[in-house]
Amino acid sequence: MDRREFVALTAAGLASSLLKPLLRTVAAEEAAKSKIKAIAFDAFPIFDPRPVFALAEELFPGKGAALSDEWRIRQFEYTWLRLASRHYADFWQITQDALTFAANKLKLAIVPEKREKLMNAYLELKTWPDVVPALNTFKKSGLRLAFLSNFTPAMLAANIKSAGLEGMFEVVLSTDQAKTYKPDPRAYQLGIDALKLEREQILFAAFAGWDAAGAKLFGYPTFWVNRQRLPAEELDAIPDASGDNLQQLAQFLAGT
Repeated sequence: MDRREFVALTAAGLASSLLKPLLRTVAAEEAAKSKIKAIAFDAFPIFDPRPVFALAEELFPGKGAALSDEWRIRQFEYTWLRLASRHYADFWQITQDALTFAANKLKLAIVPEKREKLMNAYLELKTWPDVVPALNTFKKSGLRLAFLSNFTPAMLAANIKSAGLEGMFEVVLSTDQAKTYKPDPRAYQLGIDALKLEREQILFAAFAGWDAAGAKLFGYPTFWVNRQRLPAEELDAIPDASGDNLQQLAQFLAGT
């Protein structure tokens, strides 16, 4: 064997040794995707919350964005604080309390009529433009569809009706059923119990990075519907894939 043959064989062997782990990883990912039998969605990959924030600006010109940001942040802080303190209140109450805090912090006087309008906006949400075609694609492919959300049952029912999605979801789960909130593992367990599937057979579609991390840590295959195009959370849990719309989720599941 001359030097040229030796180098060629060595290079081929090195390439093979480098490719094998990559091919095993790809094969494992494809096998995992083939096991998916259901998708459990958080509320916001489906429902578009932007009209709530537009209404806040309409009611409080020049202050709507600040009110919306403070309200939204405090909503989820209150879920975690109540979870940690074991002092549960449902998401409707938390949303109301968060609005009160946000208005007080910004020194905005919210009369009952404006408060009611803002709260009721969370019962009248519509879908993002890509949602209905994607859901139809998922259903045609035989996937079972579920909600798994911090929204109360009444909030989910109202928004499903508002968005014209009656009959689209086989299972509608509120974490209120377990008197907890995501990312508590008891919240994610609701999907397994209701769908009667193994956790690796249920893909969780998250809107928030922290929810994607929580679902992944629980053991769900996870797709982050990152509509806000935010950086990943530093929580030692990387979703299996991410994209900013449901068409990219469909492509992920199709392996394209």
